[in-house]
Amino acid sequence: MEPKKVVIIGAGISGLAACKFILSKGLIPIVLEARGAIGGVWNETLKSTVLQTPKEMFRFSDFSWPKSYIRLNFRVLSIEYEGFSNEEIEGWSHWGGSGDAFTEHSKWRINVVDSRPNVPLQEVVADFVVLCIGRFSDVPNIPIFPPNEGPEAFKAGKVLLSLEYSAMDSDTATKLIKDKQVTVVGFHKSAVDLAMECANTNGPDKPCTLLYRTKHWNPPDTRPWGIPFSFLYMNRFSELLIHKPGEGFLLYLLATLLSPIKVKLAKYGMVPEQSFLQDISSCIFAGLPDKFYDKVDEGSIILKKSPSFTFCEEGVIIEGESKPVRSDLVILATEYRGDLKLRDIFASSTFRDYTMFGDLAVPMYRHCFHPRIPQVAVIGFSESNSNLYTSEIRCRWLAEFVDGTFRLPSIKEMEKDMANWEKCLKLYSGPSYKRGCIAILHKCYNDQLCKDMGWNPRRKKGFFADLFLPYGPLDYASP
Repeated sequence: MEPKKVVIIGAGISGLAACKFILSKGLIPIVLEARGAIGGVWNETLKSTVLQTPKEMFRFSDFSWPKSYIRLNFRVLSIEYEGFSNEEIEGWSHWGGSGDAFTEHSKWRINVVDSRPNVPLQEVVADFVVLCIGRFSDVPNIPIFPPNEGPEAFKAGKVLLSLEYSAMDSDTATKLIKDKQVTVVGFHKSAVDLAMECANTNGPDKPCTLLYRTKHWNPPDTRPWGIPFSFLYMNRFSELLIHKPGEGFLLYLLATLLSPIKVKLAKYGMVPEQSFLQDISSCIFAGLPDKFYDKVDEGSIILKKSPSFTFCEEGVIIEGESKPVRSDLVILATEYRGDLKLRDIFASSTFRDYTMFGDLAVPMYRHCFHPRIPQVAVIGFSESNSNLYTSEIRCRWLAEFVDGTFRLPSIKEMEKDMANWEKCLKLYSGPSYKRGCIAILHKCYNDQLCKDMGWNPRRKKGFFADLFLPYGPLDYASP
């Protein structure tokens, strides 16, 4: 029988891992990447960018993938399903009608163009599609301003998106910010990296203003008391303190009686109102660039908190302040709308409606499959403490599924499992639960994947090692 074709959209870390494991099962992967190089967002980083994840966690369990299956400069406009009607799909009791990866009478047609001249290319037909389009690129989350108080009011300088700045080469970017009064809006990873880059370039003579709305747990040291966070939040013992999806009464009672460890940051007036547990549960916790607060001390970075801001001719006006923050350049590092990117890739309005999550976090079984969208998997959309680590084991699990190692359960069972995860995400992540972060439940999640694949979820030798040592990619290098 002719091998099935699996189209993988995106050649970032998730797409490369998916290609590797799909290929290992004798299927034909076709990776479509809009950019001219593999690597996704890692192709466009700042000089000041450092990993916020320990290097032993941000790696593949091995490091080889084939490049001959990757088609660069192939931008996917939409994917269109051909097969069963919407009414037939609504009547299914199992995903895809059977719970299997492939269905003989349905395909996906991928509408692609050449990214450079934007010329239509021959469509690609696939038996299965893996969406590895990422959550933190392409579609920026731009604040909404009152009339005449947005970027158009800023006459003295320029407004730039963080993704536009990141796309510049280092020399061009340095020239842009050199001797400029720069205001960076945001307080997540890209914002603090941008502020650090401006501080390193200009020093206290032209300080960078970092304007943020909410304080987050971005500590200058990821080893409080000399103990790595991985020993506090990334082992099985730490998960005994957390309520888990579908837990029994004994585990529920244990998690209720024990209190989670919390780390406090008292300096610089940057202690958030929410707990450290809430931020790390939401994947909002971020490691700061080295000596970040030294730059604050020397006056190269000025921290300003405001619930909102508007533009004026000279720069930005912070709520509650009469004088504007005079600026030559304002960079918006206000995150991305990955939900819109995922929704808009579907040609079908019905499938687009399915991916409008509303008040739900990530309504996908195992954070990969929507119960009503056949022959499509989504990898790399929900977050964790190390997205590369999570994407690799998800792709391994996906490869076992398409190879027929296991079937998906009924749609009713899938929805019940999704509801259990939803409950836990809302319990610990607070208002940020929609990020779909599984950071503090990573072992629980991996255990589910291992059981599906027929692996022993206990990956370490010995009771105490399995309980107290941190889990990482190497623990899942082989069955």
